[in-house]
Amino acid sequence: MSWDCGLRYMFSVPPSLQQGGMCVLHDKEDLSRLEMVQRLAKDGCRFLQNHSKGTERTREPQRDEAVRVHVRERGRDVLVLQRMSSEQSSARGGERGEEARHKRYTVVSGTPEKILEHLLNELMLEDDQGTTQGKETDSLLDDFLLTYPVFMSTSDLCQALLGQYPSKRYRGKEDRKEALERKGKVLHLVSQWVALCKGFLREDEHVQLFMKTLFRYVLDDLYEYPALEKDVRELQRLYPTHRRHTVDEYSPHRKSKALFHQLSFKENGLPSRGTQTDTKEVLCHVYMTMDSYLSMRAHTGVQAQELLQAVAERMDVPQGELALVAVTYPGGRLLLQPQDRVYSDSLRAVGRLHVCRKDVGEVLNPFTDNSELQQRTARLLSLNTWDVAVALTNFDWSIFDSIHEQELVYLVFSRHANSGHTVALELLLQRCNEVQLWVMTEVLLCPTLCKRVQLIKKFIKIAAHCKAQRNLNCVFAIIMGLNTAAVSRLSHTWEKIPGKFKKLFLELETITDPSLNHKAYRDSFKKMKAPKIPFLPLLLKDITFIHEGNKTFHDNLVNFQKLHMIADTVRLIRQCQRDHMAHDIAQKSSSEVRAYVDYLHIIDNQQTLFELSQRLEPRA
Repeated sequence: MSWDCGLRYMFSVPPSLQQGGMCVLHDKEDLSRLEMVQRLAKDGCRFLQNHSKGTERTREPQRDEAVRVHVRERGRDVLVLQRMSSEQSSARGGERGEEARHKRYTVVSGTPEKILEHLLNELMLEDDQGTTQGKETDSLLDDFLLTYPVFMSTSDLCQALLGQYPSKRYRGKEDRKEALERKGKVLHLVSQWVALCKGFLREDEHVQLFMKTLFRYVLDDLYEYPALEKDVRELQRLYPTHRRHTVDEYSPHRKSKALFHQLSFKENGLPSRGTQTDTKEVLCHVYMTMDSYLSMRAHTGVQAQELLQAVAERMDVPQGELALVAVTYPGGRLLLQPQDRVYSDSLRAVGRLHVCRKDVGEVLNPFTDNSELQQRTARLLSLNTWDVAVALTNFDWSIFDSIHEQELVYLVFSRHANSGHTVALELLLQRCNEVQLWVMTEVLLCPTLCKRVQLIKKFIKIAAHCKAQRNLNCVFAIIMGLNTAAVSRLSHTWEKIPGKFKKLFLELETITDPSLNHKAYRDSFKKMKAPKIPFLPLLLKDITFIHEGNKTFHDNLVNFQKLHMIADTVRLIRQCQRDHMAHDIAQKSSSEVRAYVDYLHIIDNQQTLFELSQRLEPRA
């Protein structure tokens, strides 16, 4: 590597400086960049300048943005860095001047390994010590940890992290110091990853094996590097291992070197984790007719008798008169016994569930007529609208609070991958769709005009209360349900709606207006303080547009600028979930209202819904 050439490219020396000229280092910024050159030079890297337009360098702030550094190995780019503008550097709130100057280069693109290596080089351990738990990680590190599933698997990330952990023995004092710093940075990065993922990837077998191997490496290093004890304690706090021997027993302050090496790692490995699918929840559909079902939230270990009991209470029918049948493909029927599990470990139901009468000779004869359901009185008319809105928000919040930011990345980029990574997100999306169908079902099953008017008024008030409770996901669902063709065509019903309710409906309808890229919704949502529940389909649409409009790879290098935009979008989940304990978005509601909201009766056949609409108000 030509040193004068490399320095010119690193420090953006004007073209007038010829080869062999001297480069004066004026401040700590230049020294830190020289150290970066020296580190990368050990790996045989070369530096090339991406010349911006014009031949002379000016003092205009815009010129900073054009300066890029290309790191090359074997004649190919492996990392591209871009100098941050002065405005970007000064925008980092709370950073000291020296730190802001140190972070004036950001990743544009690179190979996953080189991006990870750059992250480790940039980590400042002394600045991270003593920080309060929950402080956001550096933006670049956070972007990487949130979006790595776009360009690499969790297994690949685990292998790359192990590759960055120095494993050989060092004799020289400087080498030992450098190795200790590198080990500490790897442990710090892993701690940030575990803290970010929380329990999201706890069941991933690759993560379990990686943590087992990393703990083995660290425990082997504790005697030689006692300073790692603090880091491994923090990692064990974030990722409990249930070890028979803890780090206390490996501490060099308590054990001799001989005894330390006698301890068998086999006794201290991570125990095999049993399946935890029973702790997950699904929205279970129990069909009462061929096109209408009862939706209820249930754990995946639910038994047939539990579902039958819930359905019997909802339909006011003795449980002994009902049976639960699973209709399987292609047309087979399975009568479930009371103790049978409805869901398998893969979160799949044994079949489409139907509740049937135990009539003599017709055990497997399901309800086939909507007439008895249509004759029922609307229970919603007797319930307080604020209480219903509270129950709906509590239901949505219990799901939304468990959504991890990465679920949006997995759903958009890995639609055919393991659905176990997107359970909570899919659950809330399904709930949004069901609330919309529930609104249609309640209105269209109400036989009398005056009661339909009262129902629509109640739904408008419920939507307004949900907005007040900062649950825009439910606001969208209710308004879209009232705006569907089967409900909006009921002209005689809408004519009877009082003017103040029509005005309130128009105000809420404006929020759902898709014009100008949902500007009305976005403006209203920004004004709401956290915690709040966004309209998730729109958030997924934003990520999809970023994905479709930008390439993931440029010249076989990961386009990190695209990942930065995606990370900024998915971080909205974190911002919306913030301070939910302090503000307590969840409020108490009566048991009667909760029982009604938790078990929604829904007709999911659009043709049936439209036929009900025409039956209520025939075409002229």
